[in-house]
This record gives sequence, structure tokens and C-alpha cells, in this order.
Amino acid sequence: MADKVCLITGAGRGIGAAVAREMAGRGYSVALMSPSERCEVLAEELGGVARRGVAQRAEDLKGIVDLAMARFGRIDAVLNHTGHPPKGDLLEITDENWDLANEMIVKSVVRMARLVTPIMVSQGGGSIVNVTTYAAFEPSLWFPASCVYRAGVSSFAKLYADRYGPQNIRMNCLMPGFTDSLDVGKFADLPALKRIARVEEQAKAAAFLLSDDSSYVTGQSLRVDGGITRHV
Repeated sequence: MADKVCLITGAGRGIGAAVAREMAGRGYSVALMSPSERCEVLAEELGGVARRGVAQRAEDLKGIVDLAMARFGRIDAVLNHTGHPPKGDLLEITDENWDLANEMIVKSVVRMARLVTPIMVSQGGGSIVNVTTYAAFEPSLWFPASCVYRAGVSSFAKLYADRYGPQNIRMNCLMPGFTDSLDVGKFADLPALKRIARVEEQAKAAAFLLSDDSSYVTGQSLRVDGGITRHV
């Protein structure tokens, strides 16, 4: 049985992969999921386990949780990470794509919570972190469906924190700004720091929330955006 285990969805590349490396470097065993073989390659590199799948499929989420428990016998930390749903002009996004956004962003978090909460209760605690976006509280017409549902995730995180805080289970959100996992260099002048983030910077912030370093932090949404958001 491993000492500590971190489960990560969307772990094949970008922020998810960087978090996997960061948590493995901190001594966590890792269970990784992504749509492609990238999660399997990374898991082999880090001595973890992997299963291909997508966050919007309930059976895939159950599959990676079951695999982690079968291999390691516990789950201490979970990073819910998924890509952006389809974009489009506000009123031209189809009902099907709004539904897909809900499945990807909100329902994946709720479903994962249902799966891992009993495990964490039995262990005496745990930490869940949801990767959202800097624009959840300052919505952008560039990706409207993502903004709407990721704001909902922050609301769910607060409710979950209130409900399961007494069981020592924490839930927080990481709100990344423009990061080099995507081709977003053209936006480098927007943040106060006048550069985009490195995935390693986002990973360190996520690891803070996932680990006992943030043992008195729950129900929060941490903006790691280089100062691009403006409200106090």
C-alpha cells in the first residue's frame, strides 16, 4: 500500500502532466487518466498506473478510481482537470454543446466527489482540487460555456467544503491564467507580470492545494493568473 496517492484526470499533457510530475516528486504515487496513450507513457515514467478515459464519462471516472484503489489501496488527493468545451458566439452554442460543457466541467466534479468521498472519509481526510479558469469570476466571450460552468464548480466547491470539512476533506479550485500548455503567447501583455505562465508554476500551486501544505484552506478558488483579473 502506498503512503500517499494522487489521482489526476486530464493527465496526458499540459497542466495535468505537470501536476503528475510535481506530485510524484513530492513522494505521491500517481493514478493518471487521459484520452490518449500519453497518460500511460507518463505513468510508466513515474511508476504509477494509468487508464485511458475522458472526464465526461462516468464509467471512465469509476475505472480510474477502481484502478487506483486496486493498485494502491487509497486515494489522498484528486485533481479534476479537463479541457475547454466547444466555443462559439454566445447564443449560437447549441443545446448539445451546453450539455457537453455541463458533463465535462460540473458533472465530472460531482461524479468524482461521489466516488472518492467515501474513500477519503474512511482514511480520515483528503484533498480535491478542480482546475477551472481565471475567467470563471470575470467571464469572457472567448469561451462562454466554459466560464458559465466553471463558475458553477467554484460554487459546488464551497458547498462541498461546508459539507465535508468536518470529515477533514477539503475541496478548492485552481484558476489558471494563460499558460504555455497552449499556444497563447499572443496574450502575454495582458497579465500584470507581462508573460504567460509555465505549466510548472501552475503545478506548484496545484500541489500546494492538494497537499497538507494547505491544510487550513478549503472552499477557495485560487487565481494563478499573473494578475490578469482586476477585481479585489
